Amino acid sequence: MISAGEFKNGLTIEFEGELYIILDFQHVKPGKGAAFVRTKIKNLVSGSTLERTFRPTEKMSRAHIDRLDFQYLYNDGELYHFMDTESFEQSAINESDIGDALKFVKENDMVKVLSHNGKVFGIEPPTIAELRVVDTDPGFKGDTATGAIKPAKLETGATVNVPLFINIDDIIKVDTRTAEYAGRV
Repeated sequence: MISAGEFKNGLTIEFEGELYIILDFQHVKPGKGAAFVRTKIKNLVSGSTLERTFRPTEKMSRAHIDRLDFQYLYNDGELYHFMDTESFEQSAINESDIGDALKFVKENDMVKVLSHNGKVFGIEPPTIAELRVVDTDPGFKGDTATGAIKPAKLETGATVNVPLFINIDDIIKVDTRTAEYAGRV
């Protein structure tokens, strides 16, 4: 058990039967009345964020999240198949448990599978993905306006905005946390 007075950014807790990660917290001591802890917490399953206040003495369970390395194998409709690279054991995970976390992941890429008490609730892709551009408008000589961008479709089906000099078959780096172009390979 952990009290609200001991909160830190990045701490995972169980609150009202759900898993949350603390994004931001602030200890507030008003001039009149009791102190409280103002927090911004994110639901790890649904992705929604809440702003919530707690008394510093309120207790809740600390949630232990397992992050295991798995290799993404393939998708067969509603199931995504992964393999533990140490035991070579394969697991299938429902599309609803993954969401759009795999939009920048190719087959055979390594990912982290997130679970709590043996139940998988999410996938963490690598921070930077190297993907091939399969479709984009051509860049023309003279299109050098600062910060000019165009959409590009990647080999995984995702679309990101890229600079004008990127062409079809270029391999680019994408930051999977922000879904933004991060450079050329």
